[in-house]
Amino acid sequence: MVEFEFKETYNIDDLLEIMAILRSPEGCPWDREQTHGSIRQDFIEEVYEAVEAIDLDDRELLREELGDVLLQVVFHCQIEKEKESFAFADICDELCKKLIVRHPHVFGQVTVADSGEVLKNWDSIKKETKGQKTYGDTLESVAKSLPALMRAQKLGKRAMRAGMDFKGVQDAFECVKSETSELEEAIAQGNQEHIEEELGDLIFSCVNTARHLGIDAEQALDKASEKFIKRFKETEKLVTLSGADMKALSIDELDAYWRQAKQNI
Repeated sequence: MVEFEFKETYNIDDLLEIMAILRSPEGCPWDREQTHGSIRQDFIEEVYEAVEAIDLDDRELLREELGDVLLQVVFHCQIEKEKESFAFADICDELCKKLIVRHPHVFGQVTVADSGEVLKNWDSIKKETKGQKTYGDTLESVAKSLPALMRAQKLGKRAMRAGMDFKGVQDAFECVKSETSELEEAIAQGNQEHIEEELGDLIFSCVNTARHLGIDAEQALDKASEKFIKRFKETEKLVTLSGADMKALSIDELDAYWRQAKQNI
């Protein structure tokens, strides 16, 4: 058993010490084996679980999930500390400096009228500090690891800042219609690579339309997925109550049950 001071209440320093112990020769074999790559997916999952707690408005769950997110941050920091690259304190230092620089209206002499000006200044300072010289550079900086819909919406927003955007919702929606026609043509031609390309263009145009409508495309699709689950379960219940088996029914018969489910939900 390692030397450790048990307490009634712990703080961030204790958390850093615990992680160092877990990664030490006397610590946990599993923790010692981990790398940035091996726990990458864990980081993503913990963030999504924290987001779900926010969506559920569950404060106790949020507190727990934020702790799990913090654990991932500390874990990655400890890996780098062992390499003498950087430590948790370096991250805190860099973050504090970034917040100070990007809030000149709070820590400097800049005056802003509203949150719109705050965001405008933030983007300008971010572009300068990251050495982004062109609008193309700002698009390139959007993380490729983001969910595709989220990334597409962010790309459209950044292109808008360069003046490259639809005039309004109607123009964006016309693009959806145009891309739908192009997808139909690609399907008729039977070229799978072309079909994939046109389908991607159609989805991208839908994301742009969502942006002009003030709708988050990721959330909209998530809500549609939840609605599909509810209607599917209702359809399954109706089929079961009728004494039938879903797999034994034709698509037309299932569609009739589906229409009934839509009326119920």
